[in-house]
This record gives sequence, C-alpha cells and structure tokens, in this order.
Amino acid sequence: MSSGTSSGTLPSPQRAWWAQRPPAAGAAVMATGILSVALHLTGHEVLSRIALFLACAAWVTLAANFVYLLLAERPQWLTRAGTPGALTAVAATTVLGTRLSLLGWTTLAAALLALATLLWPVLLLLVVRHWGRRMPGAVFLGCVATEGLAVLGATLSAVTSTPWLAHAALVPFWLGIVLYLIALFRFDLRQVARGSGDHWVAGGALAISALAGAKLLAAAGTGMYLWNSDDGAVLHDVTVFLLILDLAWYVVLLVAEFVWPRVRYDVRRWSTVFPLGMTAAATLSVSAAIDVAWLDAPGRVLMWIAVAGWLAVAAGAVAQARAGLRSPGTGTSAVTSTAPR
Repeated sequence: MSSGTSSGTLPSPQRAWWAQRPPAAGAAVMATGILSVALHLTGHEVLSRIALFLACAAWVTLAANFVYLLLAERPQWLTRAGTPGALTAVAATTVLGTRLSLLGWTTLAAALLALATLLWPVLLLLVVRHWGRRMPGAVFLGCVATEGLAVLGATLSAVTSTPWLAHAALVPFWLGIVLYLIALFRFDLRQVARGSGDHWVAGGALAISALAGAKLLAAAGTGMYLWNSDDGAVLHDVTVFLLILDLAWYVVLLVAEFVWPRVRYDVRRWSTVFPLGMTAAATLSVSAAIDVAWLDAPGRVLMWIAVAGWLAVAAGAVAQARAGLRSPGTGTSAVTSTAPR
C-alpha cells in the first residue's frame, strides 16, 4: 500500500466537488418543486411529474449530505447552518410536501411537514443569530421557510378536511409577514443591481406569502368552518395585497436584469427561478381562491417564463458540475456563496 497517496487521504474529484455544494443549493429543489406545482395547476401533468421526480431526487441527495455533515462533520454543519441559505432545507421540504399532497400522498406530505416543523426553529435561530446589516436577498429566506409551513399546512387541511391544520397554518402565515418586514429593513437594496440571483427572493417571499393566503382561503372554501366572515375578508384582502406587492417586485427585478445584466451562472440563480415559479403558482392559486378568472392567463404566461428560467439555470448548473468534477479545487465554497455582504 502506498504511504502517501491512499484513497483515504486524497479525496476523489466527485467527493471534493460534493463537499463544495453550498446550502443555497436547496433552492434548486424549491425552484423545481414549485415549477411542478405550477405545471400541475395548468394541467401539464406529465411535465409536472417529471419536475417532481427531479425535485425528489435532488431533495434526497441534499438531505443525505445534510445528515452526513450533521453526524460526521459537525463544525462544518454548524458553519453552513448559520448561513441564510440553510433555510432552503425547510422551504424545499415544504414545497415538495405541497406537491405530494396534491397527488393525494397525504401521509408522506404530513411526514415532510413534521420534518420541516422540527427543522424550522433550529435553523431559523442559527441563521437569525448571524443576521447583520446590508444583507443579500437570502435574508428573506426566513420568511420563505416560515410561509412554506403555512402553505403545506393549509394544503393538507384542505385535502384531508382537517380544520386544526388550517388554524395552525395561520400562525406561520402571519409570522412570515412579520419576518418579511424585519428582513426588508436588513436587505441591501444595492443587491437589485449587484446581486447574483438571490436578490429575487425579495419578491419570492411575497409570492409564497400570497400562495399561503390562497391555500388558506381554499381550505375555507371546502366547506369546513374555519373563521367568521370578517376574518375571511381580512385574509382575502391581505392575500390580494401580497400578490400585488409581489408582482410589483417582479417588474422591478425584471427591469433590473436588463439594466444590469448578470448572465454568468451562479448557484444563487436557483433563487431567481424559485420566485419566478412561485409568482406563477401564487397568481394561479389566488385566481382560483378568489374566483378572478382573468388572473389565470397572466399566471400561465409567468409559468412559461419560469420554465425558460429553469432550463437556462439547469444548463448552467450542468456545465459548472462538469467543470467542477474536472477541477474540484475551483468550486464555490459553501460559506462564501451565502455569506452576508
């Protein structure tokens, strides 16, 4: 046996590349999962299930990495868990659970809700402790992860006719809005011009909040008595307001992409695709929940824009992965890709 170049001391290119995957890679699951939801809402079931398969495969892979680091490399896990991108673990789990619940796989969806609920306070506390001033768009992931719990809880409530799940979902729904306001004051607005992709979460957080409101309204529309008409009217108005704000952010961020082009691939671009898909899903869901049919057409257009964005970012990810496997030392570090700037 060689004394200096054993396989235990020199990592393979695959292992080195894998070790460099940042926490923000969970946004790929979020983006693919919500795209599957939007495709389902528009009747493109085959494409939706293909996207769901890809999201599940990516989730299992990232979950294995999460558990491995937690058990075998605790210091590295703690370092990663303190970055905003760590909250993609919660958000990705809830988005995946939401799509599975729409398939009728309620037991598995409920298990994912339980897992996300357990992870949420731990990761949120670790991330908030490291919040600073002038944060990148990933600061809004606290809102996204929290609203993800509301979306999945409300969806399961409607599917299983379980009123207490809808009542419980109201807590993260309102808390997520509070977290959004806190994050907004810490967000560095210069990221709109300089951000590498995660600045879009400023709009995506409002989109998932609007989706949560739509899911709560839909749960009430199944015949369960959840709240009185006054409370329902407040929820209706807040949901519509959140969607309007989301669409306003969408326009601002889209214009910024043309004014300040950023065409080079970055893993944080998955955090651009997620808001694109989430805005489409939110628009379609709000359209159905409040019975405004004319919103359906814009929702479908937004969905195809999200599909185009997904294909572009996926192509960049494949190209970077191939380059990373050839030259593992040149990958993006887990911390620098998500650290506050």
